[in-house]
Amino acid sequence: MVETLKPADARGVVEAVAWAVSAKAPLELMGAGTKRALGHRVEAGHVLDLSGLSGVTDYEPEELVLIAYAGTPVAEIEGLLRQKNQQIAFEPPDFGPLFGSPAERATIAGVLAANLSGPRRIRAGAARDSFLGLQAVTGRGDLIKAGGRVVKNVTGYDVTKLVAGSYGTLCALTQVTVKVLPMPEKTRTILVFGLDPAGAVELLGAALSSPQDVSGAAFLPATAALRSSVSFVRNAATSVAALRIEGPPASATARTTALRDMLARHGEVEELHSTNSVNLWREVRDVAALLCGDMVWRLSVPPAAGGGVLAGLAADGRLEGYLDWGGGLVWLAGPADETLADAVRTAAETSGGHATLVVAPPEMKSVVPVFHPQPAERFRLTRRIKEGFDPLGLLNPGRMYSGI
Repeated sequence: MVETLKPADARGVVEAVAWAVSAKAPLELMGAGTKRALGHRVEAGHVLDLSGLSGVTDYEPEELVLIAYAGTPVAEIEGLLRQKNQQIAFEPPDFGPLFGSPAERATIAGVLAANLSGPRRIRAGAARDSFLGLQAVTGRGDLIKAGGRVVKNVTGYDVTKLVAGSYGTLCALTQVTVKVLPMPEKTRTILVFGLDPAGAVELLGAALSSPQDVSGAAFLPATAALRSSVSFVRNAATSVAALRIEGPPASATARTTALRDMLARHGEVEELHSTNSVNLWREVRDVAALLCGDMVWRLSVPPAAGGGVLAGLAADGRLEGYLDWGGGLVWLAGPADETLADAVRTAAETSGGHATLVVAPPEMKSVVPVFHPQPAERFRLTRRIKEGFDPLGLLNPGRMYSGI
């Protein structure tokens, strides 16, 4: 039977990890548990539940900085920021429904530990780029602090960048500092219909290279578009390329007009305002509403290659998907099939990218690597970093790679 340890503060986390070190007892780190299925199953007899460390400890709107305990729900933070017309810059996705959990329960430390970023990544950067500082407990039982309150406040190793994307294998976050940004006064989304993946990537690339400061660039093939809750997208009954413009009213209007004129030659063009725009980009961000299958893959590839990767993998009808980040992010879904897994990994590698198995039955994750296999030298480096933070291998053992 798995026992849960639920400390109420950072000192309690130190005591819990110190006990684990003395007992040589592996710990599974968890916040709200919305991404517990993201990665390999952690074989541990104890769960370190960090959801008791919750609440915003400092928020200075004028400085664009917010500090919160690790278990603070992202939805709570976003609600506070909206009162000051601000937002989390990297548009954190909510993968709860993708894994069968309720929406709006994800915690800020969970999002940062997985380095999850939404459609605005192409403009605002990844989660790690907004991750300014941390307080955490290492696998040695030491309470550490790193980073600060501003972007350029780093001496030595940039620990926040290292922890982002480590999935709790290096340390247990107790408090985080993040950069926030003003919310746009106006949002518009331009839709272009009827393109194939290659044509869509060309269009998205042209728009991103234009001076119109695009903050979202996605492509939904007809199968994904039909599942959208936005009627303009669903009722088109064809593929949809979407481009988002944000900013002050006059600027957003002028840039939207210029972009529409530039894209008119590519086909029928439509425009979404306010609520429809927000709903569409939430669907693109959170994935669950647009894809259907027992297996879901996330591929990071060079943007110019995204159209070819999607078209090639979807050619026989077993896989379907869509593109985000101007073609640089490929989402795919289909049946749980090891031969498809081989095809996905091969396509990602051939394009110069990598693939992550996000959703799959446990028996498939037991034989198919979740995270893209690393070259030998990089794996040795990963192991050395792990040993530096967690020499006994007690924190989320095996979550990312066997022996890590």
